[in-house]
Amino acid sequence: MTALLPNIINLSLKELQQAMNSLGEPSFRATQLHQWLFSHHAESFEEMTILNLALRKKLSETFSIHRLQCIDHHESTEEECHNPTKKILLKLPDNEMVESVLIASEERLTACVSTQVGCPFQCHFCATGQMGFRRNLSAGEITEQVYALNNMVSANKPGNTITNIVFMGMGEPLLNADNVIEAIQTLSTRNYSFCLSQKKITISTVGVIPEIQRLAKSGMKTKLAVSLHAADQQIRESLMPFAARQYPLKELGKSLAEYTTSTGMPVTIVYMLLKGINDSLNDAKMLARFSRSFLCKINLIDYNSIININFSPVYSTTKALFQQYLVNAGLHVTLRKSYGTTINAACGQLATTRYTEPK
Repeated sequence: MTALLPNIINLSLKELQQAMNSLGEPSFRATQLHQWLFSHHAESFEEMTILNLALRKKLSETFSIHRLQCIDHHESTEEECHNPTKKILLKLPDNEMVESVLIASEERLTACVSTQVGCPFQCHFCATGQMGFRRNLSAGEITEQVYALNNMVSANKPGNTITNIVFMGMGEPLLNADNVIEAIQTLSTRNYSFCLSQKKITISTVGVIPEIQRLAKSGMKTKLAVSLHAADQQIRESLMPFAARQYPLKELGKSLAEYTTSTGMPVTIVYMLLKGINDSLNDAKMLARFSRSFLCKINLIDYNSIININFSPVYSTTKALFQQYLVNAGLHVTLRKSYGTTINAACGQLATTRYTEPK
């Protein structure tokens, strides 16, 4: 069997420049090629008419173009759901698969995208973590998820487009930071067919401190969300053993204070309430103490049921008391609604282990 040529979709702009140089072409050809791949969405080199025939021939002999394939999709069935959450299953060129979600809420159309196949952190409440880690997604594969969801939006209602992007799908974005940053730069490139302000993009992390520090110095305008889920080191380790031990709360708090001081932007603290584990008033007190040291807002979210994982959501009265304590402590707190629970598309529910390879 003939080996497949390298997929040019996976190359960063810098790697495209190196590839052009190796073919004896000037670096500016890489910018043209990148635009054809990620703005014109070319399916073949023959379509790239701005490139001369000889270069197109060299490219076709050196690289292939393989894009993600949507092989399954689901729509939420929540009662009175006028704008259902949609989840798609995307097959990668090497037959790995990832899930991506389109969330319609109020005036927003949010693309929730994945950054890894599986996740190495294996947090106990997360279905993705139960998959283990398979591999990082390339910047092109991350970008293509947004395009796939945006095509779904425009097909449903011409003229509509994705308004927000959250890196909250499968995987830990800051363990794949180079490709995430590259994807964001592509998705926010002016004059491309899809261009979104970085201020409309949120990167979520469990707290990878070195990469948080990198983001603070990067000059990017993206928002940062931190999945905390406990403000007590021992409890956090019981929920997120790998992440919590590698990035302890004390050091994480310091890095978030440095981040907000450096960028002037608040951090969103995401806190999943789990019955009998992190939902007491003492837990709220510890969360308030942790959050006072830097500019932030707190999103309280519900636990979303996952097969074979024995956690329970808290009662509404407990949630209300927890929120009120934080509000009384002078913190900005919101209760974030879960979307897509009926199709396993809500926070912590994404996983491809439930699928079998189509025949």
